[in-house]
Amino acid sequence: MSDGSRSLPERPNLRFLKLEARRRLAAGEFDTLHNAQLTIAREHGMSSWTVLKEAISTEPEPDCHALPQVRWLLSRFSGADDPGWEAPSDAELQEHFAERLLTAVPPWRLIASLATRAAQLRGELVVLSSEPLAVRAQVGDMEIDAAAEAASGHRLTGARLYPVGGRVADRRVTQPPAGRSDGDVPAVASEIADNALADVGLPGLILAGNTGDSTWVTARGWADLDRPEALRPEQPMPVPGVTKLITSVGVLRLAADGRIGLDEPANDHLRTVRLSDDAVTVRELLTHTGGVSSAADLFADTAPDLVSLVGPVLACADRGTYKYSNAGYAALGQLIADITGSPYGEAVTGLVLEPLGMTASSFPTAWPDNDAGALTGYRLLGDGMFAAARRQVATMPAAGLWATAADLLRFATGWSSLLPDSLAGEALTPYADHAGGGQMGLAWMLNQAKGRAGNAGVRPGFGASLIIHLSSGRACLALTNRQVPIEPLNVRLIRALTDPDQ
Repeated sequence: MSDGSRSLPERPNLRFLKLEARRRLAAGEFDTLHNAQLTIAREHGMSSWTVLKEAISTEPEPDCHALPQVRWLLSRFSGADDPGWEAPSDAELQEHFAERLLTAVPPWRLIASLATRAAQLRGELVVLSSEPLAVRAQVGDMEIDAAAEAASGHRLTGARLYPVGGRVADRRVTQPPAGRSDGDVPAVASEIADNALADVGLPGLILAGNTGDSTWVTARGWADLDRPEALRPEQPMPVPGVTKLITSVGVLRLAADGRIGLDEPANDHLRTVRLSDDAVTVRELLTHTGGVSSAADLFADTAPDLVSLVGPVLACADRGTYKYSNAGYAALGQLIADITGSPYGEAVTGLVLEPLGMTASSFPTAWPDNDAGALTGYRLLGDGMFAAARRQVATMPAAGLWATAADLLRFATGWSSLLPDSLAGEALTPYADHAGGGQMGLAWMLNQAKGRAGNAGVRPGFGASLIIHLSSGRACLALTNRQVPIEPLNVRLIRALTDPDQ
């Protein structure tokens, strides 16, 4: 039986603890459910499961404005697979979802996405953690992260649903290898890493951060499930979303040198491709408000040149409205190439990677055939088994960085040193609200209430999240070789390190 303490939800919930007991029983940690429940009770400082249940029953309902909206979402869409179900009207959706979310995600797409999860939305809702305007919860084998606006009505500004560890049935992950670490890893970070493989359902995970001038990296799980090969702290991974921060700093370095103006039309500098709207500025591309769209494939066996991928003109619509745009950042990547006269990867390496000592990072145009090629990305199938994702690279180089955790920490702690203070400040200035409930800087997604900035993304086989705590200078990083949003785990990590009382 285990005698170590565990980090459980901030507001313990009986349903969650029952799931935790069953998960640990299935993982082989205990021989009976009774022993699993007894250990969990003692980890909470209680003498028995009965005493723990009585203590939990006195917990007050969380004061969270997002929670009623999540309950509506579950009740409204859990019957969507019934032949008699009627989809909500636009007016009903507008009562529960903020206007900026419905602008970013058209109502028909939102309804279709939620309706396909009907069977997964049935069951008891378990609140894992909550704040006044945000909630993390679980229903069945799905986790929900939702945020609400502060205005009256508290409509949802974002809601993400994804499978959690309880759904994993793949025996290849039941006995992960011993973790590997570099640096002095904080105890709370080791605990989060130890629990995350099973709690979230991951084949492999890297967490990293800094403490003053020192950095640490810790790895758990597998780089490849079939060989099997343990994940190493120095393993390079694709970093979707985070790559845009690198692109932004590259553009800002050109601005600092007077080679481009942020409020100049991007077409003044683009030569290889053009935007259909001559008025779209560089700043609008950086803030995802340029309205640039493209139907091009995002991943392929090899990365073509941009004009072969998208044609000579990139379409623009709804300029001035936030809409996440990979194509807009592809245009920024081409803009860097056109101004410098060098391919994007080569130019950004000189502008950003080399000055920061990011020597293990690159922009591969095909799957790496060196030691990094041992890494395999995965997706979780409906039967709970992991399937390898295709070994493809980003077709748009400005979204295609591969980096080690140590290199990304060098970026997180040093990027502003490459810029004048005024431009570094502009990068962290909010210019638009984004659908996730925060604000959009120049590639940085901002949470002003928490004093955090970062970026995150998901691509086939991988997820990445980088967050910086602006007042303390702390940086936290989470990387995984599963196609799943990893930012909620990274938020837990940076919260534990900077706001332990939350």
